[in-house]
Amino acid sequence: TEGKLDPILFNYVRAGTSVLNNGHTIQVDYEKNSSVSINQHSFELKQFHFHAPSENHINGKSFPMEVHFVHADKKGNLAVIAVMFEEGKLHTELAKVWKHLPMRAGNKNQLQTKVSASALLPAKKDYYRFNGSLTTPPCTEGVWWLVMKDSTSVSTGQLKKFIQAIKHSNNRPIQATNARMIVK
Repeated sequence: TEGKLDPILFNYVRAGTSVLNNGHTIQVDYEKNSSVSINQHSFELKQFHFHAPSENHINGKSFPMEVHFVHADKKGNLAVIAVMFEEGKLHTELAKVWKHLPMRAGNKNQLQTKVSASALLPAKKDYYRFNGSLTTPPCTEGVWWLVMKDSTSVSTGQLKKFIQAIKHSNNRPIQATNARMIVK
């Protein structure tokens, strides 16, 4: 559905402090004071994590990797911003995380310098919006999904290192749209 989407107002500070391999994904934990505002509704950034291949498709196209920025408001409502990665040049901010990437499930490493979530976003912030669920059990419904239309870049080596750390594809299969409305 075509519609007028309000811009996402990003208020991210450099605050990624540790990187965890939980056996399902690689997750960067984020300190407080980073948020987004959508329609004057504020959500705090809690963490971001990665999936390969992508869980979302754009116009039927899958991507080699995707990052999910997980936010919660004061009532616990969730908003997830998704950014797709195309295989191409080395991503310099991602390299700061990958340098400390735990290669074994259950391991967590501190990052030597705080990482910027902003640096993982594409330059243009146009997005698709739909209501959906979390992609990991218990797959809780009622999540605001905001999928960036533009992608960013990841090198072949960075992609391979992620897959070596996780040891399997960690994407949920594409779900039926059903009656869900996707606004663009």
